Formats: sequence, structure tokens, C-alpha cells
Amino acid sequence: MQELFDSIIAASSSLPEGERIGHSREGRPITAYRFGQGTCRISLIAGCHADEPVGPRLLRQLVDYFSHLPQDSSILEDYQWWIVPHANPDGEKVNRFWYTDRDEQIDLISYLKQVKRELPGDDVEFGFPRDPADRDARPENKCIAAWWMKAGSVFHLHVSLHGMAFAGGPFFLIEPGWSSRCEELKAKCRQAVDALGYRLHDVERQGEKGFFRLEKGFATRPDSKAMTQYFLDRQDEVTASKFRPSSMETICSLGGDPLTLVTEMPLFLLPKVGEVLGPPDPEAERWKSRIEKWKVNLRSEQSEADPVMEEALRQGLAAMPIRDQMQLQWEFIVAGLEQVQR
Repeated sequence: MQELFDSIIAASSSLPEGERIGHSREGRPITAYRFGQGTCRISLIAGCHADEPVGPRLLRQLVDYFSHLPQDSSILEDYQWWIVPHANPDGEKVNRFWYTDRDEQIDLISYLKQVKRELPGDDVEFGFPRDPADRDARPENKCIAAWWMKAGSVFHLHVSLHGMAFAGGPFFLIEPGWSSRCEELKAKCRQAVDALGYRLHDVERQGEKGFFRLEKGFATRPDSKAMTQYFLDRQDEVTASKFRPSSMETICSLGGDPLTLVTEMPLFLLPKVGEVLGPPDPEAERWKSRIEKWKVNLRSEQSEADPVMEEALRQGLAAMPIRDQMQLQWEFIVAGLEQVQR
């Protein structure tokens, strides 16, 4: 498996011509790729949130790698891959000031100064059409959903590659209906995290937004109905009304019993987060306050970069290498493939 991952990462990431399935709000193309002719159908998507660059980087490497394989390669003979490397090119455009596809890790100061993220209810992940008549969904979501419909059959595995800005470690989210069937998958992810020297992120959210803790490092994936209820409970009916099905829910609506997974890899690792689950986690709350202060001060030029960086290092914050993030995303995909074939 390490050899395969090394080959994927060694690919050039210069994307071959794909299928232009639609466009973004601002007219940028949404490009998708299909590889293989196997009976096990896999969907991979990334970039649904504007400020999460690692998933798209992995999928672009994977597309380049697949495009150079002979058609009789087992990975193409046994599987059918449906890949959307970036579902949010407008979001990518506004965030390109703080990262490149050559970075080994993310620079904290650039991130804090320039990161931009859509407001709740306006992200691509929770923007898929409620039904075929839902014309008000984002154009990105409508074209991706229509492309999936072309499969003419069910998907067996869907993985949406996401990231977290700050967390205690890698975090893995699982389709609720599969949560009791994934012991082998969880074991493989734990082993991969241990082998790279990280600790799993841990949080207890008691079902908030659909996150039910399964065990350390694992929770159920979020759900649009739970997201809607979260904002209704806070008397925010405007935001609540914006939530549509996620990519995971949309894949499930096509039928069958697909395993849907969400990767959550942190750009920056925080010590001691998760040692007390809460809610609230007191260490997570302290970090949240500290990071927000840094962000506000840097953007208003009330702080210089060096003191912020010195404080971050003194407090134990560390950037997670992008290669390690991509490796754990790939390990999760492979573990999912093995799970659906049991």
C-alpha cells in the first residue's frame, strides 16, 4: 500500500482533459473524471469547502496517476472510479493566496491573514438539489448530481475529502448505517495514524449536526436534517432554510447501501485537545479564543507575524505535513474499499 501511495504522490498532478460537466457560480468549469470498468463503483469528491486544499491536491494526483495506467491494471479492471477533484473552483480562487500545490505544510500566518470560508448553508457540501425540480441549488451541485445520475446504477463507496483548520489529530466520519460494521476499517485507520506518529482527534458533540461519537477518532458523518435543526434551535430560520442534502446523502438517494465516508485532516495540530471531551472541551475553547485573537489582530495589523508565530510554537501548535494528510486520506479510501467488499 505504501508503494502505491508513493506512486500516486509522485504523479505530476498536471490534469488530463476531463469531462466538463458544468460550471460554478462565477462560470469556472467543473471537471470530472471516470476511470476503470469494474463492478465496484467508487465516488471521490473534494473541495466542497473553500478553505480545505489537501483533498483536491490528492485527487488531482490520483487522476494523473490513473490517466497513465494501462487499462488492464487491476485497480482499473476491478473498480470504476468517479472523481470530482474540485467541486468549488470559486472557493479555490479566493483562497489561493495562502497555499500552493508545492507546499509541504501550511504557513500559519498566511492562513490566519487570508483564509476565507463560506457561511453555513452556503457551502457546496450541503448544497445538493433536494429533488430534480430544485432549481435554486448551486450550479456546482446541480451538475455534479446530474453527472452521478449518469452512472445508471448504485455506488458502493463515496468519500468526501474534507479538512479541519485546527484539531488534535486526524478524524474519520462514517455513514451512520455502517457504524457497527466498520471495525476493520477503524482498526486500519488507527494503525495508519499510529504509524505516522499522530494521535486521533476526539470530541463529544452528542449528535449535534449529526455528529455522534463512535469512539476516539471516529464519529458519524453530519446530516442535513440535523444541520437544519441545529440552526432552528437557535432561532436562525434563514440559515436553517439554506441547508440541502450533502454529497453523502445524494449518493445514498441513488439506491443500494453505499458506505459514505468523510475525511477530516487538520492543517494544524493542537496539543491537549480532546483530553477532556466535554462538551465543552476546555482546551479546545482556549485554543479557539487564542486563534481568533491572532486572526483579528493580524488582519487589523495590531500584531506582527513574529510574536504570533513565537506564541503558537510556545503553546505547542504544529503544522501537519500535507503528505501525511494525503496518506491518511488515501488509507481511509482503501479501508473503505476493503470494507464494502467484505
